[in-house]
Amino acid sequence: MNKVCIFMLLIAASVILPATAQKTVITGKITDSETGEPIPYVNIGFLHSLVGTISENDGSFFLSTTKAMDTLLVSSLGYEVARLAVVKGTTQSFNIRLVPKSIALEAVVVKPGENPAFEMLRRINDRKKINNPDKLANYQYKAYTKLRLDMNNIDEKFKDARMIRDFSFVFDYMDSSEVFNKNYLPLLITETVSKIYRSKNPPVNREVIEAFKISGIENKTVSQYTGKMYQHLNIYDDFIYFFDPGFVSPIAGVGRMYYKYLLEDSAFIDGNWCRKISFKPKRKQERTFHGFLWVADTSYAIKKVQLRVSADVNLNLLKDMVATYEYDQINDTTWFLTSEDIVIDFNLAEKTYGFFGRKTAVYDSIRLNDPVPEPVKKMTTDTYLLENNLDRDDVFWGQNRKTELSEEDSRIYTMVDSVKKVPLFKTINTLMTMLTNYYIVMGPIELGPYYTTLSSNEIEGTRLRLGGRTSNDFSTKIMPGGHIAYGFKDKRIKYGLNVTYMFNTNPRRTTTVSYFHDIRQLGKSDNAFLDDNWMTSVLRRNPNYKLTMVDQFNAYYEHEWAPGFSNTLKVNHQTVYPTRYVPFNPLSETADTLSGESLTSSEITLSTHFAYREKFVWGKFERKSLGSKYPALDLDITYGPKGMLGSDYDYFKARLKISDKLETSPFGYIKYRFTIGKIWGTLPYPLLKLHEGNETYAWDPLSFNMMNYYEFVSDEYMSLFAEHHFQGFFLNRIPLLRRLHLREVVGCNILYGKLTDKNKTVMAFPEGLSGLSEPYYEANAGIENIFKLFRIDAVWRFSYLEHPDVSPFGIRATMQLTF
Repeated sequence: MNKVCIFMLLIAASVILPATAQKTVITGKITDSETGEPIPYVNIGFLHSLVGTISENDGSFFLSTTKAMDTLLVSSLGYEVARLAVVKGTTQSFNIRLVPKSIALEAVVVKPGENPAFEMLRRINDRKKINNPDKLANYQYKAYTKLRLDMNNIDEKFKDARMIRDFSFVFDYMDSSEVFNKNYLPLLITETVSKIYRSKNPPVNREVIEAFKISGIENKTVSQYTGKMYQHLNIYDDFIYFFDPGFVSPIAGVGRMYYKYLLEDSAFIDGNWCRKISFKPKRKQERTFHGFLWVADTSYAIKKVQLRVSADVNLNLLKDMVATYEYDQINDTTWFLTSEDIVIDFNLAEKTYGFFGRKTAVYDSIRLNDPVPEPVKKMTTDTYLLENNLDRDDVFWGQNRKTELSEEDSRIYTMVDSVKKVPLFKTINTLMTMLTNYYIVMGPIELGPYYTTLSSNEIEGTRLRLGGRTSNDFSTKIMPGGHIAYGFKDKRIKYGLNVTYMFNTNPRRTTTVSYFHDIRQLGKSDNAFLDDNWMTSVLRRNPNYKLTMVDQFNAYYEHEWAPGFSNTLKVNHQTVYPTRYVPFNPLSETADTLSGESLTSSEITLSTHFAYREKFVWGKFERKSLGSKYPALDLDITYGPKGMLGSDYDYFKARLKISDKLETSPFGYIKYRFTIGKIWGTLPYPLLKLHEGNETYAWDPLSFNMMNYYEFVSDEYMSLFAEHHFQGFFLNRIPLLRRLHLREVVGCNILYGKLTDKNKTVMAFPEGLSGLSEPYYEANAGIENIFKLFRIDAVWRFSYLEHPDVSPFGIRATMQLTF
């Protein structure tokens, strides 16, 4: 991806960085006075202040404040504390040499006492249940959230690039980060004012957005998520899940196994006598933080905490992160989060263009034990946008903006409006849409997916395909689409038509009607490549001759009742045609199949999906699930009545799927999917359960990767897919491999199935297809995060090794990008 693409991609995102003003700026490097070696994780802060930071792995640090401070305090476990005078309102640089502590020993055995920080930690843990805000049964508060995006690592070469010259005026807005000491260019800013309602009984978790602003652009889809783009980190949890990975909290019950602690300061903060405890990791590359926390001396509640991701942690994209949380006491027994400030440095690799993101939020008007208003209870979405309140005037924002909007923030609105007026902007925006959505936008239409344009298989030979759909410029309610394809070997034209209508986006209410006359691979997982994806042609391990011609009509209506709870009513009518590779040969006169020319079936399916508190990110027509903390259940009930639209068969199907992601920090996480199903009726094999095989070298997490297509069929079945992702737990402890940031994964897939005798005598099975007489099982062990993009698995097959064209061992690979 070239520099311009990166630039425009970042313009499409949203997050934020600190404001600039008259500052006292301190930079420098900290070393050991005896060895000269740099000292990482040193605490640097202004005396009797909450302003502070921690040194990097090379000992460097950067600290700034607009407050009047005159003394810098530098401390680290095992070293004497250093105090340095600073000049207010200036930029200064220090080379600080810390002196190791020396202990004079007399002619007696010295038994050192317990670290005084440990007693504080014990008391913090003893009062966790009292101080943890999750104890609250119900509460409400008002939130002001400011998010901003800044492009970083900008150099002269980037600014001089030919395609960037039309945007050269934006470089007048460049500044330097006060946290990460990098040049950055502000790109986007959003502001949100909302009211939050939480209740345990009845369960309510609502955010009502009262006002929203985004760089001069009104966008309801973005506004529904900017206020919740980053989840709250609860310091009282033993493991903090930040961008998926689980980090050990510095006040976890097992914290002393992972952290070194130092009790280093005391001060009055907002009328509370507080003690400061600093912490840093005991070992490299473990999912831990370094930073400090202030603890109220009598309640042992956290007053303030600063967390910084350790520089050598096995993470992708997230190069660095500093999060600061402040709590206030709102009554005799309750402390509540009142402000948070998160600064993140996103980079795929060292010295590449990336971006800063920052969330600044202030929470006030906190009310405990107030009942949730009835209109809020009746809302069907967790995030609700008050339609008439987007266009707020400056007076409203002046009254509700809880932090000052700096001059730099204000100028971003002007800058982004100027960027949109540059003619090159539309060209680059079209290119980025093509790269991320696989469609080429041409005004009211989109052509694609482009990766299906050219492919090949044994049935069609070389295949050409042209597809498309309407864009949002045409309509945000209705989207017709279709494709036409031609095979140069079979000399047949294939085609498909579809139309989607959106009654409502949130909650989702939509209907789609489609018809296609094209070839399909039966018994393929939902995650597999499309049949005409060029990657299918390149990565196949067997000739692609098991495709079948299908005429299919589909219609469905999806009705979402609440986030994560929906029903879908589907009607399907299809005619499947045989090939010389996949013939339809009836075995008896009693079979419903009257000839070997085709199979016709019609069915009605009611699908139910339930995942408690599932989160989504959506566009006008499509959406992506962000998952849920709870298991997801999917139930499909299908009835196929004989005679409906010419159907030859009468049958009933039921399938239940349970899937979940189980956090097992610090040992990574487990993902599993359990499926059970049954089919009632007398049916030919294409209408039974053809189990999901995989005849490519690409790893497919939803299929049996060592199983062939058309290898097993059942009318009663049960399967389990399970994987344990260790997230580098073992490899991080091997010195030679540690720097590669590799991650281990192991898994197993098990299938149990039955096939009743009556379904064995309807139609002759093609060569290689059979029922299961014993369980099928396979296992895999792999390495992921290779060059941060690739995963390679060794896969073993343990059963049915006597079947033709199978192997007991194989290598599978895929490309993935995760945090």
